[in-house]
Amino acid sequence: MLNKFGGWFDTATIKQKIDKFEKEMTKPDFWDNQIKAKKVSKEINNLKIQLKRDEKLDDIYDDLQTYQLLLEEEENEALFNEASKKLKFYEKQIDKLEIQYLLNAKTDLNDAVLTIHPGAGGTESQDWAEMLLRMYLRWSEQNDYKTTIVDYQPGDEAGIKSVTIEIFGDYAFGNLKTESGIHRLVRISPFNAQGKRQTSFASVFAYPIIEDDIEVDIDLNDLRIDTYRASGKGGQGVNTTDSAVRITHKPTEIIVQCQNERSQLRNREVAMKILKSRLYQHYEEEREKERQKLENKKTDIGWGNQIRSYVFHPYQMVKDHRTNYETGNISNVMDGDLDDFMNSYLKMKAEDKRKKSRA
Repeated sequence: MLNKFGGWFDTATIKQKIDKFEKEMTKPDFWDNQIKAKKVSKEINNLKIQLKRDEKLDDIYDDLQTYQLLLEEEENEALFNEASKKLKFYEKQIDKLEIQYLLNAKTDLNDAVLTIHPGAGGTESQDWAEMLLRMYLRWSEQNDYKTTIVDYQPGDEAGIKSVTIEIFGDYAFGNLKTESGIHRLVRISPFNAQGKRQTSFASVFAYPIIEDDIEVDIDLNDLRIDTYRASGKGGQGVNTTDSAVRITHKPTEIIVQCQNERSQLRNREVAMKILKSRLYQHYEEEREKERQKLENKKTDIGWGNQIRSYVFHPYQMVKDHRTNYETGNISNVMDGDLDDFMNSYLKMKAEDKRKKSRA
């Protein structure tokens, strides 16, 4: 049916689907097939999120309509002020719900793996990479996402050489996929005795954590597995044995590593999970490149082709070069206030998709 906001959804149908799946889960042999069981459980969770979102929109519509009817019956300044405040509050709520509607790709709802690597420039770029790590950890905290640092390679003097983190929460990948690319910093370097302005680069890439119901073909003969002693942050026992694991997928030259756990077996399991996620994303990107070739369009993400600039000096500004969204409140951004950047990019991509469909 057509909902009150002009879109299409049917809460009754969603509830019927949830009931159907929940009845299936009560069958004695339901958990015998673990892959199918996880797939059904995930589908129920997705439907419940969709139902909650749609019911929220209905509640907003009903509340605002009540205000409208009351104000049409009687001019009341106090009621008008109350309605105005509610409208501003609901505008923010609707904006968040709109973003969830835009996050409709197959893996948008998934947890995410985020990797950060500094560019050329030694300590300066390594420090910038660690600043980005802090920024994404703060963003995750603000969104009630849980995080785990899987691999942490400290810099020689300061900062980091690389880091891999897992981020757990609904729509984690859908949001973080907007951050993949090159991030550029311009500032007065604290590592330069002459106080000169320095430009640094770091790469950020997000991958969806792939559930068992999505198959990724991995031939064990294509893997090289090495163990080594952990060198980053870790508790007692982590840095004293060869428990860290590095897996190289030879056909694609993708390398993943994990040193977070004391157990070499556990680190191997986590590394394989991350490899699966990266290979899935790699194959998806390869398919996208083929589609882009057919459209005679090619996106080249490389050093110097930044998606976003963070300028600390001679003025303060963060600007996304894809959407042209910018803000002068750089301290808030570095403290994790990234939603406006993410939302602007998602809306731009949705608009581009609509234009293509009309062409």
